[in-house]
Amino acid sequence: MNPANSGDINIVETIFNAVAEGIIVVAPDQRISSANTAAHQMFGYPPGHLMGEPLNILIPMKYHKAHVGYVDGFMNQSAKRSMGKGRELYGQRKDGSQFPLEAGLNPFELNGKRYVMAIVIDISERVEQQQQILELNEQLEDKIKERTQELDEAVKVLRKEVQKRIEAEAKTKEALLKERELGELKTKFLSLVSHEFKTPLSGILSSATLISKYKTSEQQDKRDKHLNTIKSKVKYLNNILNDFLSIERLETGKVSYNHSQFPLSKVLNEVVYDANTLLKEGQRINYPENLEEVELIFDEKILELVLSNLVGNAVKYSGEGTHVTIEGQVEDEFLTLDIKDQGIGIPLEDQKHIFNRYFRAENALLTQGTGIGLNIVKTHLENLGGSISFVSKPGEGSVFTIKIPTRANHGA
Repeated sequence: MNPANSGDINIVETIFNAVAEGIIVVAPDQRISSANTAAHQMFGYPPGHLMGEPLNILIPMKYHKAHVGYVDGFMNQSAKRSMGKGRELYGQRKDGSQFPLEAGLNPFELNGKRYVMAIVIDISERVEQQQQILELNEQLEDKIKERTQELDEAVKVLRKEVQKRIEAEAKTKEALLKERELGELKTKFLSLVSHEFKTPLSGILSSATLISKYKTSEQQDKRDKHLNTIKSKVKYLNNILNDFLSIERLETGKVSYNHSQFPLSKVLNEVVYDANTLLKEGQRINYPENLEEVELIFDEKILELVLSNLVGNAVKYSGEGTHVTIEGQVEDEFLTLDIKDQGIGIPLEDQKHIFNRYFRAENALLTQGTGIGLNIVKTHLENLGGSISFVSKPGEGSVFTIKIPTRANHGA
């Protein structure tokens, strides 16, 4: 070997060992024919110790069988390629520890033999960084899920809070509306009561004044007429006061009921007799004939109050020449009575309020009344296990129906 060739060899060897990547040259028998310094350091071997060793000492045991076939197949090809592309590759150090690597394979011929030069890179740091990135991504995803869940919970709480506020606002509006309606009702009621008291009192005063003018015995009929007017007005005022007292007793729970046995006909006769004094020209009350034998155990005074109110209303809100009809039947220990009239009826928009205290339908405002009677009737009936309902057509009339137990054990 001449000096020139010797110098070239030294330069090539110096470059070979100076390369940072591991370089391993594998002979056809899959033994290592050459390896640079970086390769020895990478696999943990002293310099020169890899020469002549089988390539498998650098490969984990579980990959030996597959690796032999893979290298044999590559030996028969001439193209460069990245070894194990798409697969994870691992090297094994002298101490048995394993590490991930990348290998670029370059086949070449020398003196008629085919060799493979593998350029090996330890990618442990990159894999570790990738693993850290994966872990950070997982942590980030977990954080996102956690924050999303927290946000969902916060949205749910917010929605509940919004719903509560909406409900509270609705209740407030409803309360304000009721308060306004109550205020309007009180104003209407005070005006109504003032009128209801003022009218009969004026009549009483006028009759009392006129009586003093009739001093002779021949004028007794005129005195009687005014006396009857005074009695009628006083009775009307007394009924109004009784209604107010009934409301007070019902509200404070001071009302008491007295059950007794009595014939239904007794109460009906009294109610019809009193109502006949209120009839207009041509009006008539049709009495039920099929209820003569009916006996009740009920509060007699309350039943009289109920029927007097309903029959009185039927007469009051019906015109001349009309009929008020009372019909009834007993079934399953309950008495059902219908009071039918041919009067003005109840406007549809007012029907839902008709049992409210102090309420009066728009078409009844010019007729005497306090709007208390039906509320008292309904409360008493329900307290005694009964009920009241109605159907009405404006301009055609109304039918009020009460249902009460025939025996006291059905009621309170």
